[in-house]
Amino acid sequence: MDDLTYTLRQLCLRNRDGSHATQADRQRSLTLAARQLREAGFCQMRATSLKVKHVEALLQRWQAEGLSAGTIKNRMAHLRWWAEKVGKAGILPADNTRLGIPDRRYVTNESKAKELGDGLDRITDPHVRMSLRLQATFGLRREESIKFQPRYADRGDHIAIKGSWAKGGRDRTVPITTPEQRTVLDEAHRLAGLGSLIPANKTYIQQRHVYDGQCKAAGLSNMHGLRHRYAQMRYEALTGRKAPAAGGPSVGGLSPTRRVEDGHARQTISRELGHERIQITATYLGR
Repeated sequence: MDDLTYTLRQLCLRNRDGSHATQADRQRSLTLAARQLREAGFCQMRATSLKVKHVEALLQRWQAEGLSAGTIKNRMAHLRWWAEKVGKAGILPADNTRLGIPDRRYVTNESKAKELGDGLDRITDPHVRMSLRLQATFGLRREESIKFQPRYADRGDHIAIKGSWAKGGRDRTVPITTPEQRTVLDEAHRLAGLGSLIPANKTYIQQRHVYDGQCKAAGLSNMHGLRHRYAQMRYEALTGRKAPAAGGPSVGGLSPTRRVEDGHARQTISRELGHERIQITATYLGR
């Protein structure tokens, strides 16, 4: 292992900001950056060696590879974290547009919704099966569904998501509105008892590896699409019509009254999914 990769790994181990998933993504991203800097001819670097020329070299490579604006912005966020931790936050502008990175595109009107279908029958681990069902019925993220504690979460007419389970550390609630949600919750209680959907003999990371391996073996991919499906189902329940991404009318074609209704539905769904910005609902629902 070269010095840069090693010192970046140590930096990540000393600064455990964010959820386990965020930390893992950050370490993977910075390890990739270290390799790409080495390939660009920057040898004998350490984490404290970061300079503007290194950021520019990485950005030029990512743009040449045709990466999406969203991917580049995520990688830049990791570089900013790196710069901040080594006392060099000033070498990176806060505004990505000054670096020539375009705004992220949220609107596609192309549905990314997924259903479990018969793939769930090929999942042999009962805890993974339950995590997937929670993702599908409540729109949970992967980490939230693995760390889920039914005894804590079940509040009768809604579930409470702990900040320690969630992206960004934000608590939130999700309403229980269907018989299917109640059925899934009751089964989760029986499986987890007083604990979570992480078996007593495993850590979160170990169970996440089991989850990933089981999904791959069952031919299930991009399970984030279960959140898209949840969002579209909630939109239809709240408005009485399908979301634009699911074949419903575009927002531009709605009457003023229905546009207000659309806005209220998007605000509700944004909160239930754990997002701060209503704009991101366009990713799930279209425009």
